Amino acid sequence: MIDGKRVLIILPAWNEQDGLPGVLKEIRTTLPGVDTLVVDDGSTDRTSAVAAEFGSPVAQLPYNLGVGGAMRLGYRYAFLHGYDVAIQVDSDGQHDPAYVPVMLEKLKEADLVIGARFAGQGDYTVRGPRKWAMSLLSVVLSRITRTKLTDTTSGFRASNKQLIEFFAQWYPVEYLGDTIESMVGAARCGFVVRQVPVAMRERTTGTPSASPIKATVYLGRAGLVLLLAMIRRMPKHLKALAPRRAGNGRVLTGQ
Repeated sequence: MIDGKRVLIILPAWNEQDGLPGVLKEIRTTLPGVDTLVVDDGSTDRTSAVAAEFGSPVAQLPYNLGVGGAMRLGYRYAFLHGYDVAIQVDSDGQHDPAYVPVMLEKLKEADLVIGARFAGQGDYTVRGPRKWAMSLLSVVLSRITRTKLTDTTSGFRASNKQLIEFFAQWYPVEYLGDTIESMVGAARCGFVVRQVPVAMRERTTGTPSASPIKATVYLGRAGLVLLLAMIRRMPKHLKALAPRRAGNGRVLTGQ
């Protein structure tokens, strides 16, 4: 527990047998009061075995669904086990768990907190069509969420108890659904989104998908995902899950 809250770190993992040991060790050292859940997204290597060897519970998917599918399972686990906070951390070493306390503090005035690159910390950069897409998404999603966002595709995220329940019932698994559509859906249902600046690190394992062709495809697909997220109907019962907040962002008493 941290500050009286039960915190679960969800690590979606696809063939991350090499990166997981270092990530789990760092989480255990930096955040001794939190629990972890490794969601093995249909790996063909020893991801599940390695996670278990390093003391983490493991949830296994029978085949690869992508980050969205893995996180949907993670949120359902967090909801069923009564966690107050769920934090998504990549299994490749890019996310520094030392920023988790900062994210938890920001959750006092928000339901979803994004660990944002391009917000004043670190020197992480992107170029070309991917940069254009990310800049456009930031402008549009800042309007939707009514707050300034600089990194709408970051996978370093913290969700409070109400949002855990929401995501346990509704979480998109399509391409970029875990970042763009999940944020749009949460904002449309009344959840508050904020960001905190973080420094991202170079991945310790895996190969980044960066090439001019892939970046151009990313630009087109990101725009399509955003359009679909805006026109998709949200079930009415999900909107009732968002807590009412005062003007200062604090949850109103009795809610």
